[in-house]
Amino acid sequence: MGREFAYQVVYRYLVALIEEAERGGQPRLPSLRALSRRLRVSLATVQAAYSLLEHEGRVQSVPKSGYFAQVGLQAGRADVARALPAQPLLERALFAHERRLGRLRMQLARGLGVPRLRDALAERYTRSSHQYWRPEDVHLGPDVQALLETLLLALALRGSTVLVASPCCWRILRVLQRCDMRVLELPLDSGGSPDIGTLTRLLGCEPVRMMIMPSCLGFPVGRLMPARAQQQIADLLALHPVWLLENDLDSELCFSTPAGSRLRDRVDPRWLLVLGSLEATVGAEAPYAYLLGGHPALTDAFALRAFQLAPTRQQALAQMITSGEIDEHLGQMRAALRGRMVQLCQHLDAVLGGQVDFDMPEGGCALWVRLSPEMLGAQAVVATAGSALQVLAGEQFSVHGRYRQCLALTWLGDQPGALIEALKSLARALAFDAIRR
Repeated sequence: MGREFAYQVVYRYLVALIEEAERGGQPRLPSLRALSRRLRVSLATVQAAYSLLEHEGRVQSVPKSGYFAQVGLQAGRADVARALPAQPLLERALFAHERRLGRLRMQLARGLGVPRLRDALAERYTRSSHQYWRPEDVHLGPDVQALLETLLLALALRGSTVLVASPCCWRILRVLQRCDMRVLELPLDSGGSPDIGTLTRLLGCEPVRMMIMPSCLGFPVGRLMPARAQQQIADLLALHPVWLLENDLDSELCFSTPAGSRLRDRVDPRWLLVLGSLEATVGAEAPYAYLLGGHPALTDAFALRAFQLAPTRQQALAQMITSGEIDEHLGQMRAALRGRMVQLCQHLDAVLGGQVDFDMPEGGCALWVRLSPEMLGAQAVVATAGSALQVLAGEQFSVHGRYRQCLALTWLGDQPGALIEALKSLARALAFDAIRR
């Protein structure tokens, strides 16, 4: 970026505290208010930094207790890197492309035959969609949060009403909260479909300016939205002038080839926006987010923000896309993800069978677990900190306190023995909660 944002300063400060905790220091981190006063930034800025670290698996938020360093994990986005086993191959390929491009930097400076990232993304989405995308319709940002904030500002949506499929990616929810959005949640059922009657009522009586819906795979539940539900949503949107932000962050993580039916193929392209990220496919070394949308205000807003992204890395990513290298590795990653999820479900059933409810997901690296009424998840988050199992409270995926009886489980690493031990810790924590109640 052209300048360093305040949340990045807070982020670096917290990373230093986490590294101290890794060396045996205090694992408890400062509260939002304490850090806000100490660094002279807003509470929202501190929350943004903590949210990013939570996503990276380096921080655990414990209700009524505060934030704790997640020690024992590698620096960087350890949860993502270890949950997606095929990514290291892509990251090594990325570095190899960068080294080669570095040797050709004189040719790069003259732009000789090197594909650009925006061109590559536009071509890739045009091939996989009924829509035609131009390079100028692709807008790049350093991460999902910065990109979303720019989008809301560009379309004058800050402070307005947004309708989101629920549960929803917590990174998106935190940005909406920071931008003072009024968030309405539309729960998806166990089959990935919304209640069309509720959606009809909300669009008819609420001042909704934007809808955020999954492209095909809903995270964290991991269910594919049926084609019939997609068509019903599209039919309703044809009656209402509402922006559709299609959440395409997780579509590449379907266990089989992503569904050919996407919501974006059924709606008016004039009201369509598509949100994606290279992190899910390439890894933490490519956290870049992108937005597809043809409104002129988007071009102006992103030009004003002037995000400075490493040009050589962009060129390397573009080559990996156009050569088919990313698609080739995606096949391996999907097979590995499915195998890991089968193991996680089997071990969870062996340790906690009959005490919790869950379904084998159709994609992603998280398992959505529903607890019995007498169980609470707060102690489980603490008990599994630093283990082979990342546990996130279901409440993180709602702004209205929904899903208190749910947990999102992600297996970190690749050792079944460590996973079984973590699941036993989870079982003891849930049993302790049930006794206390």
